[in-house]
Amino acid sequence: MSQTLTFYTNPMSRGRIVRWLLEELGIEYTTQVLDYATTMKDPAYLAINPMGKVPAIKHGDIVVTETAAICAYLADAFPEAQLAPINNAERAAYYRWLFFAAGPVEQAIGLKMIGTEITPELKKSLGCGNLQDTFNALIDAISKTQYVAGDRFTAADVYIGKHIEFGIKFGMLDPHPAFASYLERVANRPAKLRADAIDDKLLQKIHK
Repeated sequence: MSQTLTFYTNPMSRGRIVRWLLEELGIEYTTQVLDYATTMKDPAYLAINPMGKVPAIKHGDIVVTETAAICAYLADAFPEAQLAPINNAERAAYYRWLFFAAGPVEQAIGLKMIGTEITPELKKSLGCGNLQDTFNALIDAISKTQYVAGDRFTAADVYIGKHIEFGIKFGMLDPHPAFASYLERVANRPAKLRADAIDDKLLQKIHK
């Protein structure tokens, strides 16, 4: 696809996940850095994402919000990078764990961050159930094969890898040998290091 791709982000957001994927794809894109208190709530951006949150992308006339959806869309839109699943076995694991991370893992990390106690009644109602059960399932997902969908690195590893890195950095996930081993496989990729450098530089500019 040759349409212009615009990436809306803030370096202190989940936009870091999408930045990593964009760098993995090796495609041209323009970046619009938005401020939480002002430009994210501007009518022009609310027309793109009514939630007034980042990240979002605009690819030609196509708008995609929600980080996991952006990752899946971009992997499909640029198949030459081979970050989307290529067979049914990969596809099953790819979507299973991508959406597990977007659902139960995100919810569990959020609940832990705000200190919510999960009672037996809440466990039955919440998609993440018991927090430890969710984290144990995540550990299982990254331990069975080299990457989430099998033996190939995919966009699901970008999404899940960044969540694990974030969760450990901010104390939302307890250190575990499986997390350390997985991050060794994914977190030192040239595209990720390049993406982190871009966002770290933007962060410095914001804080000047």
